[in-house]
Amino acid sequence: MGHTTESSWVPSVTLRVGVGTADVAALLLGADGRVRGDADMVFAGQPVHPSGAVRHDKESLSLALHEVEPEVERIVIAGAAGGQSLAAMAPDRAVVLAYLVPTPDDARAVVFGEFFRESGGWKFTGIGKGFASGLAELVTAYGVEVAEEEAEEPVAGPAEKPAPGPVKEPVAGLVKEPVAAPTAAGPVSLTSVEKRPAGGGTAGDGGGHPAPASTASGAEAPTRSGKAGWASSVAGRMQGWVSGGGARALDEAGESGVFGPDFKPFTAKGQGDSVVTVDSRVPAGPVLVEATHQGADTYFAALALDANNEDDGPSLFSSQLPDFTGSTVVEAPEGRPLRLRLAAYNAWTVRVRPVGAARRLRGTLKGYGPEALLYTGAPADLAIDFKGDEDGDGLVALWCHKVADGTVLSPRPTLLLNKTGRRRALVPLPGGPLLLLFLGGGRWSLTVREPNS
Repeated sequence: MGHTTESSWVPSVTLRVGVGTADVAALLLGADGRVRGDADMVFAGQPVHPSGAVRHDKESLSLALHEVEPEVERIVIAGAAGGQSLAAMAPDRAVVLAYLVPTPDDARAVVFGEFFRESGGWKFTGIGKGFASGLAELVTAYGVEVAEEEAEEPVAGPAEKPAPGPVKEPVAGLVKEPVAAPTAAGPVSLTSVEKRPAGGGTAGDGGGHPAPASTASGAEAPTRSGKAGWASSVAGRMQGWVSGGGARALDEAGESGVFGPDFKPFTAKGQGDSVVTVDSRVPAGPVLVEATHQGADTYFAALALDANNEDDGPSLFSSQLPDFTGSTVVEAPEGRPLRLRLAAYNAWTVRVRPVGAARRLRGTLKGYGPEALLYTGAPADLAIDFKGDEDGDGLVALWCHKVADGTVLSPRPTLLLNKTGRRRALVPLPGGPLLLLFLGGGRWSLTVREPNS
């Protein structure tokens, strides 16, 4: 296809999209033209969308248009100014579109174009809109709240590491036999489900107020304030996450629900084997632990450490998935900081947030890797479609914690599924509120259905 000058149809396949610069990002937008949360931004520092449909790979983006979640209406391609053209290539290496980007002279960031749904398929239209104030102004236009910048942290280890040592009781992605149930010493306290007005929040609550940056040891790093500093950091190859909940996902009522106490998110970044000590901002009790690990054909694992500085139970994460991304819930101990041992080859990011920051399960969700989910609906059936890893293999398991009276997390969760390989299954869900720990060693989708539907 030649020079694209207006909206053009593109095949609903996996497209490789490049703009001539490494500072390229994709923003996945809902029907309201806004991101649903910080996971809907894909760039060098956050290279895989939870659905697995959009990925950042070196100096280009991979868009599996046939696998994009139905809630996503548009995919905006944006980045730092410098790219002069946008091109997309199909799996057979055929160029399906090419667009010369008319970048304004004073632009520091540019919306190159967007893919959008129409009549059951996908179209592309070139935009070329520049933003003189940079990337902060650009992402704000799509619903991202930009506050203080997280300063870049020093890495925790050398760039090259030997193979990490053995990890006790790996679970996701490496084992083929059933895994042991997550356990707790007793009932885990949770406060009842709270509500907080959208866009408000207090400092560090995940509502647009990012946490101070942290080194891998948990010490706070200095930060700079203002949109210009944040945008400058992102423009520097867009490394790091959109800080501490800068983009917020809202429910239909325009509010975000919170399980348990709120606290300022904690973030640590590094490379290779390391130990992360979470600082005092994280209270005792159940917390959400999120992690990413870059690269393919590598291994990543994370384990909590006990008071004797030894591995405390099964791995939180244990995976060989490329560009790993995952989340789970662990109980932060009373009277001492939560400490995590990481076995890794490449660059990683660990973030600790309130349990209420986990995705809500309703309708259909798609994901990639292990994930903690919250369910607050009525009794229902859950349709599970596990696609597995690149070889169609991998572990799929689902544990269900009931939240009794909205205050106590059950110490003995119910095992609803534990299989290997590609799998379709229908399992019953009791009424919420529930915490679901889904262990998926590959791509998956979950659909909530009414019983007997």
